[in-house]
Amino acid sequence: MKSSLRRAVWIAAYAVVLLAPIGIMVLAPRPTGRQFWRDAAVGLGYLGFALMGFQWVPTGRLPFLTDTFALDGIYRVHHNLSRAAFFLVLAHPILLIVQNPYNFVALNLLGAPWSLRAGVLAFIALLGLVVTSIWRQWLKMSYEAWRILHNIFTVAVLGFAFYHIFRVNYFTSHPVQRILWVINLVVWAAMLLYIRLIKPLRLLKVPYKITEILPERGNTWTMVLEPVGHGGMDFKAGQVAWPSVGHAPFFISEHPFSFASPEGHPTRIQFAIRELGDWTSQVGTFEIGTPVYIDGPYGIFDMEDHPGEGYTFIAGGIGSAPVMSMLRTMAEHDDQQPVTFFYGNRNWEGVTFREELDELQEKLNLKVVHVLENPPEGWEGETGYITPDVLARHLDRDCTKCVYFICGPLPMIKIVSKGLKQLGVSMRQVHSEQYDMA
Repeated sequence: MKSSLRRAVWIAAYAVVLLAPIGIMVLAPRPTGRQFWRDAAVGLGYLGFALMGFQWVPTGRLPFLTDTFALDGIYRVHHNLSRAAFFLVLAHPILLIVQNPYNFVALNLLGAPWSLRAGVLAFIALLGLVVTSIWRQWLKMSYEAWRILHNIFTVAVLGFAFYHIFRVNYFTSHPVQRILWVINLVVWAAMLLYIRLIKPLRLLKVPYKITEILPERGNTWTMVLEPVGHGGMDFKAGQVAWPSVGHAPFFISEHPFSFASPEGHPTRIQFAIRELGDWTSQVGTFEIGTPVYIDGPYGIFDMEDHPGEGYTFIAGGIGSAPVMSMLRTMAEHDDQQPVTFFYGNRNWEGVTFREELDELQEKLNLKVVHVLENPPEGWEGETGYITPDVLARHLDRDCTKCVYFICGPLPMIKIVSKGLKQLGVSMRQVHSEQYDMA
């Protein structure tokens, strides 16, 4: 099945599952004496709740999804659907109160019956989920603490909401509706079991260990891993994995990184990690022999899934890690397809892999265009940011079958994508990966 058809099938299936509770409401016999706006409020609540529950699916890193959709795209959809779920759930009590102001008593956590209190508690947990996700950095919350809270709030939302739905018992009194929600609950519980128990148990059987910690320019370290008692991991250059370092994979403290090593070497795996936070700032102190468990590989940000007749790589900062994986793979296969690499950094001394890129230009049909925000005195190269003008000066516009890979922070991806579009590049040729997916 072609990838476009697979995507369409999965999207359609996801939509059917989300809309199924509303479909049953419409088709099943309605309780007598119900007003339209009251039913509309219930329908919005059902849809918002279903959206919340099925967020386990895109974020569960299921192979049949990660092999079909771009990984950062999956997480962007997760973020957008979570926001939509919040407003749908918020509209549920608002419509009920507007339709009948007496329903305001449901907000009384001390006096309302538990069937209504559970709904309020579910919304409070949902609010906590949204606030800690959107303003995590402003709240100065560590990634690990945020992930723990994220899971606690999610389970609280689903638990209280289920109790609310079944205790209110209007539309769920219909057996088909009740069966549907029970099936949903089973699916969500199975996803939680898979993510937090089954997958970690599988990872325990294929451990790795740190064999080298190599310093790089730009406050970056290359962490080199080797398998312990097994044949290692096959991956495609440009893919992503979630290594858990120094602890069992049951702990919620894994971090996503792109492979930096060339493909075809399952027993020597490298991740390039820049010091950008509490955990990453400790990488240089990791001891040789530290155990590591790798959840991966994932994603379709690779040349095998997007073949072309020439490539353009565009990266900012540590977004160069998957690019280096691709370039190193090309060098090992003596692949002489034309490649242009636009590489944005703050200064010349902080250009990670600078010397190796010089060597690769001798081996490959490669042109590296360095773009510096703060260039040194006498710099004659590009300065500032990777703008449409910078792209226009160096791109081969006659390469109609070239493929473009962009990796970096979301603002850079948006600017570069817009610039490529202005230059007449079809967006079907452009593939991007945001390196901050949390």
